[in-house]
Amino acid sequence: MSASALAVIEPYNAAWNRHDIDAICSRHAETIVFENHTAAERAEGAEEVRAHIAAILARWPDLSFRPRSTYAGDDFAVCEWTATATAPDGRLLEWDGVDLFPLTGGLIARKDVYSTSSTPRVLKPGGG
Repeated sequence: MSASALAVIEPYNAAWNRHDIDAICSRHAETIVFENHTAAERAEGAEEVRAHIAAILARWPDLSFRPRSTYAGDDFAVCEWTATATAPDGRLLEWDGVDLFPLTGGLIARKDVYSTSSTPRVLKPGGG
């Protein structure tokens, strides 16, 4: 497993769990493309991706990710994870996913997300 790819991805994933937008975006190339294939969402370029991530974190204020496995090469990483978040109706949800990260110059060139977020597991029913 590539130590350099892990040196980018491990702090990046930790920044997502802290909801630290500055730390997240510091790992992105200026030409970053963030594409969530499940949600049919795509953002291109550092500013647009930053705004997109900020909207995700605002929509899911307790969003957290539990890593399941990480694979890395010289210029890529693949992360399998389980996300947990509270929906606006109060349901506690959980879903699985995979992120694909091509790297360029030690930065994330793309983040391609594939997940089961369209059919999450309900861990706790909502309040109303």
